[in-house]
Amino acid sequence: MTAYIIRRLLMAVVVLLMVTLIVFLIMRLLPGDPLVIFMGQQAGSGTMNQEQLEHLRVRYGLDKPLMVQYANWLKGIFHGDLGRSIYYHEDVGRLLLDRFPITLHLGLLAFALANILGVLMGGLAAIRRGTWIDTVATTLANIGITIPVFWLGILMIYLFGVRLNWLPIAGYTSPLDDFWLSTKKAIMPVICLTITGLAYIARQTRSSMLEVIRQDYVRTAWSKGLNERVVITKHVLKNSLIPVITLMGIGLGLVFGGSVLVETVFAIPGIGRLLVTSVFAQDYVVVQSGTLVIATIIILSNLLVDIFYGWLDPRIRYG
Repeated sequence: MTAYIIRRLLMAVVVLLMVTLIVFLIMRLLPGDPLVIFMGQQAGSGTMNQEQLEHLRVRYGLDKPLMVQYANWLKGIFHGDLGRSIYYHEDVGRLLLDRFPITLHLGLLAFALANILGVLMGGLAAIRRGTWIDTVATTLANIGITIPVFWLGILMIYLFGVRLNWLPIAGYTSPLDDFWLSTKKAIMPVICLTITGLAYIARQTRSSMLEVIRQDYVRTAWSKGLNERVVITKHVLKNSLIPVITLMGIGLGLVFGGSVLVETVFAIPGIGRLLVTSVFAQDYVVVQSGTLVIATIIILSNLLVDIFYGWLDPRIRYG
């Protein structure tokens, strides 16, 4: 197991380098110049000129060849320096550190709800196959997969925020500052982040459980006179979870990826909205560093999923 984890971590480093290099090159292929945007911010003062533009280019290292810029950025990461934002004029590490708890708070809530409710809904649909419970669960799961989260967010803002005035339509409040207001503001974003993952988990759980229920050892358990709770929890559910666990690992990436849309719709100052703003401002360093953080989370979650397989199925061995 130790050798396997080391190999996976080495592969993760290679993948992260490839991801950051691709993002680095794509950002620089976009038309426009971030320093021109910066000058536009300062246009009111009338103090920016070509000489100052060249000074800023040197200050932010944009006067160097592309690969030198990339190497300098990587060197800074190993020294704990993610660089300085051109658009926000702040340290990128501080920007990410301020916004990451917000994205993590909403993301973990959505991740937990999607997995718990998805397994429950899919399990009930499988156990009560062919009944109205199965029909309702399957229909809701199909709708959840197809509905665009940004459209759902806008619809919820109009209905529950504007028309009914039940929930705040934008912003974020920490639960440490005001728990009740934080909960009200989190309801709609968390639902939007939850819906897709919940639907996929429910469908996969139902499919996996129906396949396991047909196995001989389950029939044997029934023939021994074991009650339904014991058969489902000890014999069916655990053996059905391996493909579901795979989706859970993917779902964690979907939560953080979906935060880009959800945080933009609800004006939440998290990493997703930071990345959207930085892309439009062509703030290279912020986009590169934010992508690195999200890619690291996804890769580590996939590693944890692979390790968890061994607990679910003792037949799995890592060489």
